Amino acid sequence: MFIRVVRFTGVEQEGIDGIKSRIESNDGPPEGVPSQAIKILYDASQRTAIALQYFNSMEDLEQGAAVLGAMDASETPGTRASVDACEVVVEVEAGS
Repeated sequence: MFIRVVRFTGVEQEGIDGIKSRIESNDGPPEGVPSQAIKILYDASQRTAIALQYFNSMEDLEQGAAVLGAMDASETPGTRASVDACEVVVEVEAGS
């Protein structure tokens, strides 16, 4: 499993509400993005957000990153501060 981790700054509640609405109104990820899941974390007090985009392989992540990286900045919840392409090396859930 691979996760694209994108950190945003300058995020307002309206930006989060907009991205949440767009995601919930779609039947899946944007065209050309072979992701398996997405989670968005929001810290209103610091006006930051983190998007976790899950992919089955590094190749899928790279394909998705090309599409997502080309998105118009107005389609993101704030200013893109960093992007990391991570492999999940440890995953533990309570009670496991």
